[in-house]
Amino acid sequence: MVTGKDLIALGLKPSKRFKETLEHINAHSLEGEALLTYLDTVKPAPEIPLLEEPVPFYENIRADTPVEQANIDFVRQSMQQLMRTPTVVAGAIMPDACPAGPLGTIPVGGIVVVRNAIHPGMHSADICCSVMLTNLGKVNPKRVLDTAQQITHFGPGGRSPERQFVLPAEIEAEFQANPFLNSLRSLNFAREHLGTQGDGNHFLYVGISRNTGDTVLVTHHGSRGVGAALYTQGMKVAERFRQVISPETNPHNAWIPSQSVEGEQYWAALQTIRKWTKQNHLCLHEAISKQLGATVQQQFWNEHNFVFRDGDLYYHAKGATPLDQKFMPDITGPRIIPLNMAQPILIVEGTTTETNLGFAPHGAGRNLSRTRHKYSKLNQTKEDLFAEETRGIDARFYFNQIDISELPSAYKDAHDVKQQIMDFNLATTIDEIQPYGCIMAGDWEQDAPWRKKKLAKEAARLAAADSQADGSALQAE
Repeated sequence: MVTGKDLIALGLKPSKRFKETLEHINAHSLEGEALLTYLDTVKPAPEIPLLEEPVPFYENIRADTPVEQANIDFVRQSMQQLMRTPTVVAGAIMPDACPAGPLGTIPVGGIVVVRNAIHPGMHSADICCSVMLTNLGKVNPKRVLDTAQQITHFGPGGRSPERQFVLPAEIEAEFQANPFLNSLRSLNFAREHLGTQGDGNHFLYVGISRNTGDTVLVTHHGSRGVGAALYTQGMKVAERFRQVISPETNPHNAWIPSQSVEGEQYWAALQTIRKWTKQNHLCLHEAISKQLGATVQQQFWNEHNFVFRDGDLYYHAKGATPLDQKFMPDITGPRIIPLNMAQPILIVEGTTTETNLGFAPHGAGRNLSRTRHKYSKLNQTKEDLFAEETRGIDARFYFNQIDISELPSAYKDAHDVKQQIMDFNLATTIDEIQPYGCIMAGDWEQDAPWRKKKLAKEAARLAAADSQADGSALQAE
């Protein structure tokens, strides 16, 4: 009788099929040449090592200050590590490039092209983060912003049942048909989070077209809970593959083979998330325009955090705007590049070049993390910073708490980013949406229940300590 130790001695590594293999061998009394022949059919493929040298990538970025140079140096090191991943064939970084994790992680403003693989870590949890634009004609921009504030939803969680939008039956059916999406948790997210914008750098922006003078509404957000749930599952599946086929690969660069059953299902799930996210924008835009009684003059959208396919090549764009028609077959207009709340949103066109790989920047990016930016502003109050940096625009925070990590100074210089877009021939600006005002989540955590509870607990501890100190002082007297 053949044992597990015998199989290991013959070079077969333990796996989820190990028990099944052992049972088959003993059931058929395989031995000698017949045993070796059978083992050749069940042995996993040889492990795939990291590439000896990183695949070259294009740098569409320059530094004008030491801080910017430090940022680029980190991004470059990160890309050099990432570009040794066995699936990689090409890459590029944009003027808005900035770190999005430890060394070896795809940066914001990065494009990584791989063959026959999907890397969940390269699209991250905010799958299909995107922007939609609606031209509302000659409507008063203040009316638009006031109306939008009553309709939109920022922050954690979803809408209450009486304020929920209807999830289209076609999208719900796709959720139910895909094993990556067909769970009560994901379906609840799909219903409750429809028409919500989250937090962080997501916004609702109202401005005026430079070309026409029309009032324009732009929203920026991703796939909320449904995307985050898919990402979590995708990373788990990719990790299982990584342990078997390429254990040298960094876990955050693990991949799902696109031609596997899991790969085909995951790709289909991504397309469903794309549809849901587009609908997430659309229901807000439709509700706002209906409430205003405005006639939509023009409407278009684009994602800037997604995976795009061209044959057996998969383009992972972590914060990069697709220009090439092949990436967006449903395209209905030019592309949208926001910069910051006090600067115009760029409306651009462009073509694929050798260095841009078919993409443009997705925004202004950061030179400092949110935390480091906050520390750099400790000598000024939030109120003074807000007044100084939003002068001339109607900037609002949904939770009425200023988040200085989303003020203009938290981002790269918008004028420099625009210049680099021109200098590196990344896109052509055909219109600018001049800012009237915007809504962002703001620092919703400041009054979060968990934070209040923590502050109350700390206050109680200090009060008890003070009381004990007073008691000790009285005894001493």
